Order: sequence, then structure tokens, then C-alpha cells
Amino acid sequence: MARQVIYTFKGKTKVIPFSYDVHHDLYEAAAEAEGIDLTGFLAMEQQVAMTSKKGAKAEKEFRKTEFARFGFTSIKFVREEDEDTPAS
Repeated sequence: MARQVIYTFKGKTKVIPFSYDVHHDLYEAAAEAEGIDLTGFLAMEQQVAMTSKKGAKAEKEFRKTEFARFGFTSIKFVREEDEDTPAS
């Protein structure tokens, strides 16, 4: 089975195909599907990683906060029990 990402953006849940050949992670895939340019976000995320003493935790918190600001409330890989969710 091919990987899929399920996400909620501005109240609408969508399912998209995902491949590591195309995207670095599921956040990039969801942002591209919604037409969001991540250039500034990726640069800031890199700075957070380089300057934070918390390391990966700080990056994860930054990513979660910024994607919520973009309008995403949930982003995850589809699991078999999620497959009943209708695609938009």
C-alpha cells in the first residue's frame, strides 16, 4: 500500500499521496498540497535547530506552532483504521 497523509486545513480534512522521493516529510507534502511556500519557515526552523539548547524538541514545537498558524490542525500518516475517512 502506498503511503498517504491525512490532514486538516482550515476545517477541511484531506488525504493526499506521500512519497519520500518527493517530500522530506509529511508537513512539506501537506503544505505543498495547500500551496504554502515554506522557504521562510525552513530557514527559521534551521536557525531554531542551530541555536536551541533543547534540540529536536524545540524544532518540533516550532513546527507545530507555525503549522497551526498556517491553518493546519492535524497532520499524520494514514493508518488502516483511518482509511474510512472520506478523501476531499
